[in-house]
Amino acid sequence: MVHISGSAARAARELRVVFSRLRRRIREVARDADLTPPQESALSLVGKHGAATASALAAAEGVRPQSMAATLAALDQQGLVRRAPDPDDGRRQLVTLTEAGRARVEGNRQLREEWLARAFQDRFTEEERETVLTALELLERLSRP
Repeated sequence: MVHISGSAARAARELRVVFSRLRRRIREVARDADLTPPQESALSLVGKHGAATASALAAAEGVRPQSMAATLAALDQQGLVRRAPDPDDGRRQLVTLTEAGRARVEGNRQLREEWLARAFQDRFTEEERETVLTALELLERLSRP
């Protein structure tokens, strides 16, 4: 068994906590008052994956297909997604974003990026921003297989 150093264990723990807090904060920035968190998540997921079945979206989100169906029905009612027959299998429906849904996803993404850039600008010196960029280059290794 490989021994894990105290600094490696501490870095792992603190990185997880900080990333979790930062992710939560970034989500709050563009929180839609008229969408529930599952609806926001599903809308974002459809935006990332393009046309997908409700069951594929449910699997990607780790929720029951019935829960995803209810979430998609609410998004459909708000005009943010559309469902159309799958050309390969007429028994299934593919879910895609409407123009309003695409605008919402893109607007939220832009708000989050602007908030984060502004926070870096206002809360960090140029030297600190360079340190963050260097750390991100190192952290990129964690995302590689």
